Amino acid sequence: MKIAVTGASGKTGYRIAEEAQKKRYEVKLITRKDSILPPSLKSCELERLSLFNKSELDKALTGIDTLIIATGARPNIDLTGPAKIDAIAVGNQVDSCKRVGVKRIILVSSLCTGKFFHPLNLFGLILIWKSIGESKVINSGLDWTIIRPGGLNETEEGLEKQKILYTQSNTQEEGSIPRRLVARSCIEALNTTTAIGKIIEITSSEENNAMTMKNAIQSFNTISNN
Repeated sequence: MKIAVTGASGKTGYRIAEEAQKKRYEVKLITRKDSILPPSLKSCELERLSLFNKSELDKALTGIDTLIIATGARPNIDLTGPAKIDAIAVGNQVDSCKRVGVKRIILVSSLCTGKFFHPLNLFGLILIWKSIGESKVINSGLDWTIIRPGGLNETEEGLEKQKILYTQSNTQEEGSIPRRLVARSCIEALNTTTAIGKIIEITSSEENNAMTMKNAIQSFNTISNN
């Protein structure tokens, strides 16, 4: 399987690429033209492009089986950033996947996406624009999974003590998770067929019960049936 990761130079994106490499996937990195990548990814195929350039995007995604979208607006005085990156650019990626035949999309979004009264919306209504990006993925007609992590942190130590809480959409409203565990969750979703068509919220702590994504999704279905 060949995987493309957009936003691959970002703090979550490069970790996703690293985790995909560990699982022996063929990985293509898609980044901005001025981005800097860690040495750990030097063996990956690399495309530098604008997500607003249709022909460049189509060329980069041709031959790809799964696209993992890890692009996201960064804090900036330009409050149009979330609209451009979390809605329009996500939509552009989805449209390109449909044109060139990519079969699967995994989108890294955010806990509380779609909520209006939330402090994160002070940054250009980011959770509203993320909701629009999610809708584009959901209505794509492709196999999709949306991962909504809580507050992201850079912790790389003691990860074996952290247990992920997987819930269905609009269940969790607070909590945090190391970016490394978000990356691993994306790869776990790729290997979990029941994650297709699901929004999965994730946070982590040492107090959670250990559970796989597959088993958590089974519990989602049980709740839904009840």
